[in-house]
Amino acid sequence: MPSIVVVGSLHYDIIVAGPRLPRLGETLPGSAWESKCGGKGGNQAVAAARQGSAVSMVGCVGGDDMGVQLLDNLRAAGVGTRHVRTGPSASGLSLVISEPAGDYAAVIVSGANQDLDESDLGDAEAAIAASSVLLLQNEIPDAVNLAAARRARAAGSRVILNAAPARPPVTALYRLVDVLVVNAVEAEMLGADPVTDLASARRAASLLSDRAPVVIVTAGGDGVAIHSDAYQGALMPHPVRVVSTHGAGDAFVGALAARLAAGDGLPEAVAWANATAALIVSTEEHARGALRDEDTRRLLDAQA
Repeated sequence: MPSIVVVGSLHYDIIVAGPRLPRLGETLPGSAWESKCGGKGGNQAVAAARQGSAVSMVGCVGGDDMGVQLLDNLRAAGVGTRHVRTGPSASGLSLVISEPAGDYAAVIVSGANQDLDESDLGDAEAAIAASSVLLLQNEIPDAVNLAAARRARAAGSRVILNAAPARPPVTALYRLVDVLVVNAVEAEMLGADPVTDLASARRAASLLSDRAPVVIVTAGGDGVAIHSDAYQGALMPHPVRVVSTHGAGDAFVGALAARLAAGDGLPEAVAWANATAALIVSTEEHARGALRDEDTRRLLDAQA
């Protein structure tokens, strides 16, 4: 079974449904709220496990009820938690405000995610060395990402970096990355021109190709652009009714990692991830946990 190690963040999400994003100093009445387990690392680990991969998580939670729920959520999805440590800080938290059209904005409080350090990789070294793919994001300290990437590269594992949220790139880390995944905002913050459509996404992927051998720019409802030495292309979005875009990027990255770990070629893996993300945005939060790889296959077959 394809093996993936995710070194990354775990956040407890509180999602508020509002009429729109409030202006500075404004208070708006919301219509509903719900909580769920998230964090880019946790979300991507769960997404990859739902695609049939054997996934291990390396992370840190607090010794609080939120930490218990975060661990239980990973285990329920089949993600290994042996290398998730309980640290001294409170668990990470994310506050999300979701608009009726499906767009959202979020603020994260890192909490225990910042307790993660290079020593946590020691116990996980064997798992990283045996993995097909190491999956990283930007919600944990740079030093941990760099140390994990070095271990994976030394073992011959493929390194995927979802550079989200955007922050100044660490040159030493990018030299170890095989696949870089960014959205429109992150592409611009890494130096590309604004991404406003699929054509500009393709230009951004090309411009950022000095950062990694493979660059993927997700442009939401405009599609996905791909650039590598062997392949340059783009995929249109699937025509689905958007319920919420929250979590779509993580579903894309998790599915991409799963298919690359399974041996798919780049175009096939991106097409699969694109369809998986389409299912997520068109499914209510409470029903997403039931989605599996066979649902992605049915969508691809239906629109072939």
